[in-house]
Amino acid sequence: MRRFILPLITAATLVIATQFTDQSSDEEWPEYLGGPDRNHYSRLTQITPANVNQLQVAWEYHSRDSGQVQCNPLMVGGVLYGITATNQIFALDAATGKERWRFAQPGGGGLNTNRGLTYWQDQSDRRILYASGSYLYALDAVTGKSILAFGDNGRVSLRAGLGPTAKDKFVISNTPGTLFEDLIIMPLRLSEGADAAPGSIQAFHVRTGKIAWVFHTIPQPGEFGYDTWPKDSYQNKDVGAANNWAGMALDRKRAILYVPTGSPAFDFYGGNRQGKNLFANCLLALDARTGKRLWHYQIVHHDVWDRDLPAPPNLVTLTIGGKKIDAVAQVTKTGYVYVFDRVTGKPLFPIDEKPAPQSTVTGEVVWPTQPIPRMPAPFTRQFIAEKDLNPYAANKAELLETYRKAKKGFFQPLSETPTLVFPGADGGAEWGGAAVDPEGIMYVNANEMAWLFSLSPTPKSDELTHLSPGQRLYTTHCVACHGPNRQGNPTSGYPSLINIQERRDRAFVTKIITNGKGMMPGFASISSTEKQALVAFLFGDEKVEATAKAGKETAMPYVPYRFNGYNKFLDSQGYPGIAPPWGTLTAINLNTGKHLWQKTLGEFKELTQQGIAPTGTENYGGPIVTASGLLFIAATKDGKIRAFDKKTGAILWERELPAAGFATPSTYQINGKQYVVVACGGTKLGTKKGDSYIAFALP
Repeated sequence: MRRFILPLITAATLVIATQFTDQSSDEEWPEYLGGPDRNHYSRLTQITPANVNQLQVAWEYHSRDSGQVQCNPLMVGGVLYGITATNQIFALDAATGKERWRFAQPGGGGLNTNRGLTYWQDQSDRRILYASGSYLYALDAVTGKSILAFGDNGRVSLRAGLGPTAKDKFVISNTPGTLFEDLIIMPLRLSEGADAAPGSIQAFHVRTGKIAWVFHTIPQPGEFGYDTWPKDSYQNKDVGAANNWAGMALDRKRAILYVPTGSPAFDFYGGNRQGKNLFANCLLALDARTGKRLWHYQIVHHDVWDRDLPAPPNLVTLTIGGKKIDAVAQVTKTGYVYVFDRVTGKPLFPIDEKPAPQSTVTGEVVWPTQPIPRMPAPFTRQFIAEKDLNPYAANKAELLETYRKAKKGFFQPLSETPTLVFPGADGGAEWGGAAVDPEGIMYVNANEMAWLFSLSPTPKSDELTHLSPGQRLYTTHCVACHGPNRQGNPTSGYPSLINIQERRDRAFVTKIITNGKGMMPGFASISSTEKQALVAFLFGDEKVEATAKAGKETAMPYVPYRFNGYNKFLDSQGYPGIAPPWGTLTAINLNTGKHLWQKTLGEFKELTQQGIAPTGTENYGGPIVTASGLLFIAATKDGKIRAFDKKTGAILWERELPAAGFATPSTYQINGKQYVVVACGGTKLGTKKGDSYIAFALP
């Protein structure tokens, strides 16, 4: 899961009944990432390596709602469905980009980032399902109107099956749900602090919104894995998460659902949750009808590094030793790919349990080993030596000093001394995931950014009595990301809150505290009086803050250590502190485990102009691959979309977008013409805002 800072409440994934999916045309893009196998693959062939350089803008849809958009749009029956920066759902004519309808929730949508919608159809009943805030909604796909018979007046709570400990806690969804027959199984994004809700997997009935089944990722008494946690962890107030937030894959023929899970919470200290902590950081295979566990594999034991499984797995058919095997492949933040028999869960390449360092933090007991596959080879570097520091940095001596003081190495536990975490907090692989073609070749983009993580003792409540009510709340909830002096960490994505009253009003800030925005989670559990005190502190209004002292403060679960924030290891100019490449695209033959090629992905124009070879950039959003031999990807900080030859990795075409496209493209064909469309919202990584979806086609 991507940190307690990114409250993503995604537009629900397009729901598709089995009969509808099986009949859907190769010309459509009916589900998130192209289909239930999550392979980002299209059989279309009109755009080829020979003519891709002729692509032109076919249409551009301006939503008039600018801001980050991570949506992978759907196309069904000639209609393109997408979502805006503030979660307004729209339907367009897929050939012209002309708007057919648009839906905005009464009272305004969530401030979260969404990655897609779900479309479901049973004869004339056609629905769009999407998540906003803590709810799952259903719309009529033809008219865009709410389906009031779904749940309670068109919505159901995403907390419905989580139990009493989830009450009033932060629960949203930023990734589309997965459809099986008339069930939709929803990913959840939760807090990553000690106040996290449990991350149970929930299936809802598409027609009624009622819960069909629940799988407990923090096992309850009598369930497999219960003994991998301290007794009754499932109902402890200071233990939670182990949730799926990245999305799932589905083998519809076998009715097997593949669920990658994230870390338990609190993310960075596990002294209160000693043990392996099943089913956190697992690839789970569940019976899609009942939620029964079929098999699992834990990829990180007792995670204290936030090493969530960051993307849906890929369902592939491989040829190994002359035998065809239906397989499931999972990419990871660490840059490894784990490949299993889809039915039995048996690893298809050997995996070794390697000794890992022990913690020096009081009360922490990390697991003594971690599983590392022998093949495929990792698609990112695994270690950074002194020789690997940024050779272009103006402050090389400072970088070297920071590097030498930091703890380093394989699964190095966090402590009060900064630990150099590499690959970093956002991978390796990130939520965009990998594309795989029918030949079993995986194409995965990756970040190569080191981060500095550390812990510090958590002040006890009696140590904070000298602070004002608002400052106490800020110290408890906000310091890790925005800093002790409210200065933020803009280079790592956390804005300064100094003089926020000059940029925002109290109502807006209060809404963000409650619901979250972008990477920030909401704090729905703190009282209205406490929110008033916190806002008064941020606005420097001591008089108002003083009047907000009344009432008992919300008791937060106590964990002896707190996280000191997500700090990128950067040089004095804001470039990565390590040598390039800083972003890559890799082709891996999953049949053999061997890499076919690796290319840098993205560039900094100002460095290229200095004669430095393209360095690659941080990138968010995945690739798509087509039967004609092309790979399309946006994702990069430089704001371009590119087409690569999938066989060689050569760039065949590139185009600058209206704003950076931190989203996975879609491709479809209508009226005999193939289109490639991508959402261009920008804002992430300091890029400019955008509000458009742009489609490319041949003349």
